[in-house]
Amino acid sequence: MKYSVLAGSIAMAFALPSIAADKSQQGSSAGEAGIEVITVKSQRGLISYVSASGTKSDTPIIETPLSVSVLTEERIADLGALTVQDALGYVSGLYNGPYGLDTRGDWAQIRGVSPVQYLDGLKSLFGFYNNVRVAPYTLQQIEILKGPSSVLYGQGSIGGIVNLVSKKPEPVTSGQLWAQLGNYSRKQLAGDITGALNDDASLQGRLLALWRDSDTQTDFVPDNSLVLAPSVSWQASDATKITLLGNFQQNESGSSTQFFPHQGTILPNEFGQIPSNRFVSEPGFDKYDTEQTAVTAIVEHDVSNEWQLRLASRYSDSHADYHTMYGWPPVLQDDNRSVNRVVYLSDADARALTSDLQLHGKLYTGAVEHSLVAGFDFQHAYTDNDSFYAATGGLLDLYNPLYGQVNNLPAVADIADSPSSTTYQAGVYVQDNMKIADRWLLSAALRRDRATTNPQTGSSTTQHATTGRLGLMYLFNGGISPYLSFSESFEPLLGTDAFGKAFQPKTGQQWEAGLKYQPKGTEHLLTAAVFDITEQNRTTTLSAAQASDPAVINPKGQVQDGEVTSKGVELEAQLAWDELDIYASYAYIDAYVSQSNTVGELGATLAAQPEQLASVWATWRPTVLANWQFGAGVRYVGETSDGSAYVEQNGVVLNQPLTTASYTLIDAMIGYDFGAYSLSLQAQNITDKTVITSCLARGDCFYGQRRSVSANLRYSF
Repeated sequence: MKYSVLAGSIAMAFALPSIAADKSQQGSSAGEAGIEVITVKSQRGLISYVSASGTKSDTPIIETPLSVSVLTEERIADLGALTVQDALGYVSGLYNGPYGLDTRGDWAQIRGVSPVQYLDGLKSLFGFYNNVRVAPYTLQQIEILKGPSSVLYGQGSIGGIVNLVSKKPEPVTSGQLWAQLGNYSRKQLAGDITGALNDDASLQGRLLALWRDSDTQTDFVPDNSLVLAPSVSWQASDATKITLLGNFQQNESGSSTQFFPHQGTILPNEFGQIPSNRFVSEPGFDKYDTEQTAVTAIVEHDVSNEWQLRLASRYSDSHADYHTMYGWPPVLQDDNRSVNRVVYLSDADARALTSDLQLHGKLYTGAVEHSLVAGFDFQHAYTDNDSFYAATGGLLDLYNPLYGQVNNLPAVADIADSPSSTTYQAGVYVQDNMKIADRWLLSAALRRDRATTNPQTGSSTTQHATTGRLGLMYLFNGGISPYLSFSESFEPLLGTDAFGKAFQPKTGQQWEAGLKYQPKGTEHLLTAAVFDITEQNRTTTLSAAQASDPAVINPKGQVQDGEVTSKGVELEAQLAWDELDIYASYAYIDAYVSQSNTVGELGATLAAQPEQLASVWATWRPTVLANWQFGAGVRYVGETSDGSAYVEQNGVVLNQPLTTASYTLIDAMIGYDFGAYSLSLQAQNITDKTVITSCLARGDCFYGQRRSVSANLRYSF
């Protein structure tokens, strides 16, 4: 029935009587209606008023009936973000680094669930621990789309997506050289140059390069990187533009995440707290080295003044060598000092071809202006993870470690072949954003997907899903836009349940109501949203009634009776005056298991999800102190749960959830510009507070980032 509503909404808009002249003959009537024309960025570039992630077309944020946050290149630099994960720390409803400092990738949770990462509108991560971490310096902006978004992007979680947007060639010659020094022996050099390659600027090029040699807060773990990102754009004709983006990257790192036990981190221990810099693996053996080669092609062709074809396609080939040791199970031995280590080696590959073909256009039916997007996207991903695992790492004293005591460490030759897997996904989608009488905005979208996983051994699994989205917004004079929307997601599940039936995809639905406000005559942008998300078809154990069913094939198997609910409110304000910029956010999120047969899970708060998040960052550029700038930020993270539920039986408490304490971190920046040069000193967690970002019911805890300081010299031309 809901899809009938979507289809009916589109049909009704097309059928509205013609009460105004054809808009294609009129041009924009924004000025006549008193609606302010919205620019792309604020004066200093810190605030973006347009995003492509919500609708797959450049649409003003205040005309998008969804929650979207955008971090511009200028904002990322202003915050002093060393990683993508750092940059996300001030976004409303998003918890960056829920599992502590991790050199292997950028992790976050949106509305209680991990999002899916995209690059230039195409999915960028396939498999686990086989992809290169993206360097923020190569990005033009980061777009965060919150909540279910399968209608435009296919399979994904109910958390949403993080879309990284690459820097692209520009016609005007410009460039930058950047030198950085920081604590943990950090040394980094980077450069970026772009401009026209011929007289008429029909050929434009750009080259980004970065080299870094650095340690980390975890002993014996480096964070080295080499990045080369050339790109070229060719205006082949007045109607056709072709852009090629190359990326070659090598990262050398290790295991900064140590899976420390509860005792000695969140719980007291007679020997004190385990140091946050403690290394549990073996020096000279531990590594997480990755490399990637990727080429992205973007073709844009104007069919007419109102219609455009756009094709984006990327081929990526990545590889990871992963050697590590960690304490497992994550509990101290009887001496309350040592953990027993396991050894893990992995030789992982991922090769992916992703494409998205889109047709954009405008139609006018009376008072209704239709912005249409129809598309077909395709993913073909091959993943192979050959590995070795053994509980032969020996004991390590976490308070006085003595390394080099393990004989006969495994080598690459010990890695066993594991079956590879190939995943295909194809989807067709259509979206119509209808602006009615320049006041009402109705957004309707529908999508059909087919996802197939073909393992090297065993039979292939094919799953289908239909998802939709419907949003209604009203555009008031003065820049106020209230809205109401409904959206869906799906996520494939492999395998069979306890009855021998193939799993169905997990499905999610979200209702969201909100308000967006860009005060007329200002550069401010304020957003507020309340949301209610439900995800079904999660796996859980058999109920008592199901366990007695003679049709059960696997009594220890799972059934899809689980459900998760996430409710909350998000507030975000980006304010800009002549001398002062403020970025503030607040979120309240209640994410919990709303249905489960598993004892100790029903009612549990989702692991590593704070109930409250708040932050504010301010940058002051005083006129009386020309060329100086001062910045400071505060981030508050509320308590998190270990993911288990309170269980009491016959007056006896069988399980009491473990919660981590809330914490507040302070960041700061000072900068000075002189001519083409700029100097800055930036610090995160300036008080060097030791924090625990989360602890899990399985027994491990994670330390957050300690103080990180960087001195930067930039030369722009």
